[in-house]
Amino acid sequence: MEFVFAYITAGSRDEARRIGRALVEERLAACANILDGMTSIYRWQGAIEEATETVLIAKTRAELFDRLAARVRELHSYDGPCVVELRVGRGNPAYLDWLRDETA
Repeated sequence: MEFVFAYITAGSRDEARRIGRALVEERLAACANILDGMTSIYRWQGAIEEATETVLIAKTRAELFDRLAARVRELHSYDGPCVVELRVGRGNPAYLDWLRDETA
């Protein structure tokens, strides 16, 4: 079984919390970590922008990523939110068992 982390950015801590809670409640993720106060520098509509965002890392099974990403797009305030899959190589077997069980 393969596991992934979904790296997601949100416009605020509240938005990240709302999305993370929904993903865990719906068993699309076993866990969601919220990292507040990230600064993003990016190009948007031809201009360089800088904004404070919140990082959300959702831990799940690879086979659930497409459903998780679709749900994030439904819940997110951005038109094209960052939702990317980061593959997990190896990990603590007990933790990976828990991750599997919580997303069953």
